[in-house]
Amino acid sequence: MNWQSDSTVQALRARAKLLKDIRDFFSGRQVLEVDTPLLMQGVNNDPFIAAFKSQDQTRKDYFLQTSPEFAMKRLLATHTHNGLGAIYYLGKAFRQEEYGPNHNPEFTILEWYRPEWDHLQLITEVSDLMANILDTPKPTILDYADLFSDLGINPHTATQAQLADYTKSRKIGGDNLPDLDAVGWLEWIFMYAIESQFNPNELIVVKNFPKACAQLSKLVPHDEHGEVAARFEVYYQGYELANGYFELTDATEQKKRFIHCNQVRQTNNLPELPIDNKLISALESGLGVMSGVALGVDRLLMIKLGAGHIKEVLSFGWEHV
Repeated sequence: MNWQSDSTVQALRARAKLLKDIRDFFSGRQVLEVDTPLLMQGVNNDPFIAAFKSQDQTRKDYFLQTSPEFAMKRLLATHTHNGLGAIYYLGKAFRQEEYGPNHNPEFTILEWYRPEWDHLQLITEVSDLMANILDTPKPTILDYADLFSDLGINPHTATQAQLADYTKSRKIGGDNLPDLDAVGWLEWIFMYAIESQFNPNELIVVKNFPKACAQLSKLVPHDEHGEVAARFEVYYQGYELANGYFELTDATEQKKRFIHCNQVRQTNNLPELPIDNKLISALESGLGVMSGVALGVDRLLMIKLGAGHIKEVLSFGWEHV
């Protein structure tokens, strides 16, 4: 739509109502809204997430946050003993990815953390929120490995070479395929050969990811696969909407994973990013059992309004800022 059209006003009103409905949902559950910095010296160094970088007057590097996660965990580590409890953030985040129908580099994110909960309890609350906002059906919960078994792949044991050969021999995702590691190929196959087959009218929750896909989540025992990453993703109406974790709180293990991410970035000719040592210090000070999830609010609004492009639900699309 044209950003100056009457439908922009309708989208703005619908956005205001959506934000109110989200806040009412969490207010009713005694979850506290918090505000966190958009510019920080640390940032998620996941090789598949690109951050915007800025500098202050002393030429010190700062990063626009790709999510409020690190700041929220620091708040919880510092203030849980003072009765902080469950918290949520509803506001802006930034990812330097290609602008397109489903992504604007500046977007609205909802993220919340539940102390003393595991990821399975959080799946129930995400489902409750989705039903409240979009009147979705009860979730269909699927195991990551089961989705790959129909393709003849065991994602917990397949090597980088096996996944690359499989993808290239079937030209999954096109002819010009990138060079990826095993995690990259799993995400590629999932996006082009699995996610595209989901029934759009089902609320799909995928859980039990391979260990290599953990990054910020705990590893938990699994009867068949030994250990799996305790994380989940939520899909509805053709959109990936949410990504949740049973949060890793071991500072030593988290630092090892951050170092590994920078090694992968080097291999892929990406710039290394600073490890957020303030987060590591917060984990060292003690962060109890908890789960957290991030959800894309603009995509929720796209579903509510039947929009075909993210710019239809924004006050200004990327081409107009």
